Amino acid sequence: MSPAAVARIEGVNMIARLLPFLGFSLLILGCAASAAPKMPIPAASTDAPLAAGAGKETAVFAGGCFWGTQAVFERLKGVVKTTVGYSGGSADTATYNQVITETTGHAESVEVVYDPSKITYGQLLRIFFSVAHDPTELNRQGPDVGTSYRSVIFYANDDQKRIATAYIAQLDAAKVFPKRIVTEVTPLKAFYRAEDYHQDYALKNPYNPYIKICDLPKIADLQQQFPQLFVDYKGQP
Repeated sequence: MSPAAVARIEGVNMIARLLPFLGFSLLILGCAASAAPKMPIPAASTDAPLAAGAGKETAVFAGGCFWGTQAVFERLKGVVKTTVGYSGGSADTATYNQVITETTGHAESVEVVYDPSKITYGQLLRIFFSVAHDPTELNRQGPDVGTSYRSVIFYANDDQKRIATAYIAQLDAAKVFPKRIVTEVTPLKAFYRAEDYHQDYALKNPYNPYIKICDLPKIADLQQQFPQLFVDYKGQP
């Protein structure tokens, strides 16, 4: 594990030790997608239909620390594989130690490979906006601050761009969130896989204070709001 990752975890552990003095609810509020409604947000009015046959398509999303974003998407029916990594910058700077300097242009991202005959791109977007993160926070998610934690949809084709743009407009027009959505809709130029220790981090470290406070509630929200899509993920083979 890199010194930067150790520093992040040690920082959260220190906060956890101070919780009796700071108040447990303050840290929870810092991690929670506080703008998100308690009930599921509306489905996308513009979406692709379910495919007639099985296949594989790829979507890339960024919404704060990629540990929690991955923990949500890997528990969806129809998702074949998820990988955490970096998008938005160059290959030369696609390392964790460089990305956290907030000088690379990268965002902590998750590549989602899914079967379009089981789940649509619009449904993935609904999960992204509902429980994966708070789309109204600019260049941050809870306690994590910086452009590497920004909200981004990296579209791979014109259909993804069309569906994502229409959905953001739909949600803003309906005032689903108390503030406007700041999610960027950006063409996907490349996705760079993150270091091995980041892959499935939430699954492998369920007792880490950061995971317990910031990410396990997202999994619980997913199961509560979308039981028909929830699967009990045990790890990739």
